[in-house]
Amino acid sequence: MEVLWTGLHALRSKNFKLNSNTSLWMFFIYGCVIFIEPVFRLAYPLNFILRGLIYATLILAGEFLTGTALKRADVCPWDYSATRYHVKGIVRIDYAPAWALAGLIFERIYFIVK
Repeated sequence: MEVLWTGLHALRSKNFKLNSNTSLWMFFIYGCVIFIEPVFRLAYPLNFILRGLIYATLILAGEFLTGTALKRADVCPWDYSATRYHVKGIVRIDYAPAWALAGLIFERIYFIVK
């Protein structure tokens, strides 16, 4: 997911090679999505927009917590300080719709696999 996202961002700078980058830390961070699994079952009866908001909030909170810990250790692979809608350079609020969609996709995969 990270490689796809950074590759698509390469288009903005007309990098048609679609070079991407990520960090090994992301393997562990994205693995934490398993902790959202109970939320999928609890939230599923709700409207999909509300579920998306819940997922975006949880994912942004997880990104903020892990980013804060990695920043303290001086190993955080991302820095959003130069962007407009950041919180302490660790999360981007304008990414909330993308995280809501990602949460809904994770939810769909969860119910298909289960």
